[in-house]
Amino acid sequence: MPDEKEKKERLVSAKLVKPLKWVFSEYAKYERKRGWYFWTILIALIIIIHSLLTANWLFALIIIMFGIILVINHRAEPATMEFEINHEGIKLNGRLHQYNEINKFWIIYNPPEVKSLYFDIKSLLHPRLTVPLEKENPVEVKSFLRQYLAEDLEQEQEPFSDIFGRVFKL
Repeated sequence: MPDEKEKKERLVSAKLVKPLKWVFSEYAKYERKRGWYFWTILIALIIIIHSLLTANWLFALIIIMFGIILVINHRAEPATMEFEINHEGIKLNGRLHQYNEINKFWIIYNPPEVKSLYFDIKSLLHPRLTVPLEKENPVEVKSFLRQYLAEDLEQEQEPFSDIFGRVFKL
């Protein structure tokens, strides 16, 4: 019986904490200088020429498609995403991910470059969800999420794909 009482007290105390809400850009839009464009085009041309000389048509096509995606992405403005952490789960633009759909979370906080919240989602199509913390207090976010999810304390730096995108302004 004490276990049920503890659970009930925990649930009541958890409900007293307000949900956390904030907005962020869908992706970071980097300021790119002329040198970035020069080197990117030069490297892409070298790779495409090498691919064509070695009859690797598919790789050349992939590089061209990557360039087109970069141009389209650069011209478009990132959407504003609404994010909420509440007692049911996490909401991203109105779509609820219940806590039973999430394996764990971790926070990488190295301002000003990296202030991100990561979720390991139980999904093959979307295994990791990255949420910029913006101006949110990481201690508050962490304490709220610890009520419902395990924190991965082994993660000490951001994933390679995030580092790569930030360093090369992709």
